[in-house]
Amino acid sequence: MIEPIDLFAILLALAVLIGCVNHLWIGLPAGIGMLLGSLIVSLIIAGSDRILHLHAMSWFRTTLDSAELPQFFLNGVLALLLYAGSLHVDVAELKRRAWIIGLLATASVIISTLIFGFGIWYILRAMGSSIPLAWCAMLGAILAPTDAVVVENIVRRTNLPPGLRAAIVGESLFNDGAGVVLFLLALGVIQGEVVTLGHGEVLLALAREISGGALLGFVAGWLAALLMQRIRDDEGLHLLISLALVLGCYRMAMFADLSGPIAVVTAGLCMASRSPRFGMANDSRDVVLRFWSMLDQLLNTMLFLLIGLQILGLVVSLNQLMPIAYIVPLAVIARFISVAIPLALSRETLREKASDTAVLTWAGLRGGISIALALTLPDGAWRTELLVVTYAVVVFTIVVQGLTLSRFLRLIYGAKPSG
Repeated sequence: MIEPIDLFAILLALAVLIGCVNHLWIGLPAGIGMLLGSLIVSLIIAGSDRILHLHAMSWFRTTLDSAELPQFFLNGVLALLLYAGSLHVDVAELKRRAWIIGLLATASVIISTLIFGFGIWYILRAMGSSIPLAWCAMLGAILAPTDAVVVENIVRRTNLPPGLRAAIVGESLFNDGAGVVLFLLALGVIQGEVVTLGHGEVLLALAREISGGALLGFVAGWLAALLMQRIRDDEGLHLLISLALVLGCYRMAMFADLSGPIAVVTAGLCMASRSPRFGMANDSRDVVLRFWSMLDQLLNTMLFLLIGLQILGLVVSLNQLMPIAYIVPLAVIARFISVAIPLALSRETLREKASDTAVLTWAGLRGGISIALALTLPDGAWRTELLVVTYAVVVFTIVVQGLTLSRFLRLIYGAKPSG
């Protein structure tokens, strides 16, 4: 029987192979190159099964299923990735755009969930599928959050105005919390719980989990920063404090039914602050940032490798692939409407609103959290259909939108690549 360390060794070997090929001969952004490379590896494995009858696909599928990777991602890895991303945020600019980022991270998620949920329900019903509306709403919640890792890495290489950069990165960091709350509410409905719409239950659940998570993260981040400021000459201890902060804060929030992603991001913003009352001491900041940057790169690489390999777990028919032609454009439309409504309330000119809406729409990449949530779907007649839709939207946004995002930003906003 294969041990977890054996799977980890195989994944590392594949990551090295794909990463080296991409770096030496192809030159795609690291995350996108890893995703495409792992998709190619998946196709090769599937092809070898059909031609050589090696049974490699069933072995990989069984091994990945037994590893419980979605739960591992949601219960730990997500916290590390979000914290690493929050350390690079311009906190002062985030404060200036706080209200619009708050709307994008909450109202936009709700709007996108509703539009995509009802839209996919209508499309699938028109194509002969009797999938319940609650399952479609759950899929809308799965695909509403944007991927902070990919967006931050791409935007970092483009000289955007600070306000727009803060809106893009800030939204992608905070909207995971709202997406997870909506997903759990829809999952509860499917499992027999009663949620009364129109009586504020959904909004109250969002407000409690988000505000409670933010308060917990703020207190934990502030205490950790004070502790690091008191301990001056022990870089190893500083790193241990930051790791304990992330995993402890995240698990404490989950135990208290609060938003773990919001708690971790808030704690990271406290640590990243340059205020003398908050944040890390200057002598420890560089060490901690270097450590988290390297860990972020490693986790990001493994995440995109696993996203591509998870396709081995799908056994689909042609009928289940047909809705993709309609659902991928629906995802872009839902994203456009969900960001246009909050931005319409800003004080910008009509031209600035149009430009920002276009940029935020195309920067709405989906990624690891969508895949992880989808893989935790309960068994049912519609699980495979929803997984197919999730993979299609994730792959399209990461590959198509991700590869064209820098050019799109230059076209719409006149942004230049950073040196």
